[in-house]
Amino acid sequence: MRYSSPVLQSLAGSFQHLKTPLIDAPAAQRDPAVIETVSAMLSDIQKRGMDAVLDYARKLDRYDGGDIELSAQQIATSGDRLPADLRAAIELGAERTQAFARKQREHLADFETELVPGLVTGARYIPVSRVGAYLPAGRFPLTASAFMTVGVAKAAGVPTVIACTPPQPDGGANDAVVYAAHLSGVDRVFVLGGVQALAAMAYGLLGDLPVDMLVGAGNAFVAEAKRQLFGAVAIDLLAGPSEVAVISDETADPEIVAADLLGQAEHGPNSPAALVTTSEEHGRAVIAAVDAQLETLATAEIAGAAWRDYGSVTVAKDRETAAALMDDLAPEHLELITADDEWYHDRLRNYGSLFIGPWSTVAYSDKGMAGTNHVLPTAGGAKHSAGLSVSRFLKPLTYQRIAKPATPELANAVQVISDSEGMAAHSATATRRLAAYAD
Repeated sequence: MRYSSPVLQSLAGSFQHLKTPLIDAPAAQRDPAVIETVSAMLSDIQKRGMDAVLDYARKLDRYDGGDIELSAQQIATSGDRLPADLRAAIELGAERTQAFARKQREHLADFETELVPGLVTGARYIPVSRVGAYLPAGRFPLTASAFMTVGVAKAAGVPTVIACTPPQPDGGANDAVVYAAHLSGVDRVFVLGGVQALAAMAYGLLGDLPVDMLVGAGNAFVAEAKRQLFGAVAIDLLAGPSEVAVISDETADPEIVAADLLGQAEHGPNSPAALVTTSEEHGRAVIAAVDAQLETLATAEIAGAAWRDYGSVTVAKDRETAAALMDDLAPEHLELITADDEWYHDRLRNYGSLFIGPWSTVAYSDKGMAGTNHVLPTAGGAKHSAGLSVSRFLKPLTYQRIAKPATPELANAVQVISDSEGMAAHSATATRRLAAYAD
């Protein structure tokens, strides 16, 4: 998440930086060593199948030879092993996320229309058949990930959704992650992590057919595996480190803005956090508040490194400049805490998801409580792509039904174009119908 030089040049003199990233490079780059490792693993798994998958599981996940698939009873009872308040929160997040996804699905309607007499066209939204979801469960288990992947796929009507989640130190699955998947409608769960998990789902090595689509976040190896498997299967998106950006002004509470910047910086030491403000005094107050909050933050080692190396604060001379700067950043998550929130909402075009007003925060979506999906484009991807939604699991399949009376107009035009291109067989499909029409 960086400003582009052409935009900065075009806005020269209308902004100033109060803080710039210490590292002037993208937060995530493809590591040649990661690429090479993933390529070798995928090639090995293609050749040796489950033997290779289990070998990597022994080496990387401390697999001890047991059954890697959770039974239906283990999945269904996963919530019984959770504290009551955690269980209730997971249930709320699952319900909210699926409710929003169902509403999205309702607005993707099949249709049919007669463009001209005798030429009927239409589209049907058909879900993909099989989805494989990767559910991270490392240092920070992403409990809500299942809501966004498994649950939304099910809301889209996907018949079969399987999931893989890496084992915990005791060799078992994270119960909160599994319970979230259970409430989201998962069909099967495997305790399997990393590249080998994605390969096993993509290659159909888990006692089932290959999946049609892989979804879910993960580390650099998981992201690279998705990149290399793309084409054989569809993927949601290639997401890098989590990002947050805030547009705020003198009406915003610096403490709240600082907390929200650190809330996403906590995801990892290379997670960018950016503030664009129209008030220099406010910008400096936010910087001071971040520094103060880091003194007592339990995850300061992570969030502090991210803020130091990838944090930025920019003062824009007016809201037009602020909007232009933010559209250039195209952040994954964008918060608005200003006196002009609706103006910005109407103006801004590039973001993964927008959080409007002082009572909104990214964490509400991150944990599934807001209902919107947190699988979103990063590294400027919001300039051209949207985040994961029910529409990603649906294929808008078109069809046409041509009646005989519509043939002359269609066939004559196709013949002319095909003949001009030298495509005789295409032309014949039209001229033969013209001949039949005349008979």
